[in-house]
This record gives sequence, structure tokens and C-alpha cells, in this order.
Amino acid sequence: MWIVIFLEKTITMTHQKLSINDCFSTFDLALATTISLWYPIEEIDKHNPRKASFLFKRHEKLDKLLEDYWNRKLKIEPQEYFNQLKAIKARLYSEK
Repeated sequence: MWIVIFLEKTITMTHQKLSINDCFSTFDLALATTISLWYPIEEIDKHNPRKASFLFKRHEKLDKLLEDYWNRKLKIEPQEYFNQLKAIKARLYSEK
């Protein structure tokens, strides 16, 4: 089960317009942390004050990464994951 939300047909990410097919979005912090170990978070959308959406530029291997995540096939070093989670939370709460 993937949580994917697209609010608009195009999304501006780091000063470039991308079509909806070029983006992956999730509200799931754990999933966003995992993805960000391989791919950078392009934008954190905070239009909803209660939850943030993490936007990633779609890559060829992203679907496989998502499949492995949901099937519990990924092996991640715990300290690397925790450090990434702290970095994302710092970014989440510092950006306006």
C-alpha cells in the first residue's frame, strides 16, 4: 500500500516545473526517511498545517525501492536511518 497524493498537475521543485508523472509524494515520515537515504527530498509541502508532504523527483529505481520497502526487504543500518530521520525533522521544523 503506497500513500501517494498529488495536489496539482504540475509541481514546482527547486525552480523547475515537473509533471505529475515526474514526482512521488508521501506523508509517511518513515517512508520519506528511507527514500531520502537514496534520493534527495526535493521539497517539503506544508500547505496543510497538520501534516507535511515529502516530494521526490521520480527515478527509474524508485518503484523498486518502494516495493522493497513495503515488502520489508530493505536492509538499512540503524544509525544511518536515525541520523537521516533527525536531519529531516530538523529541516521540517526549521522551514517555513
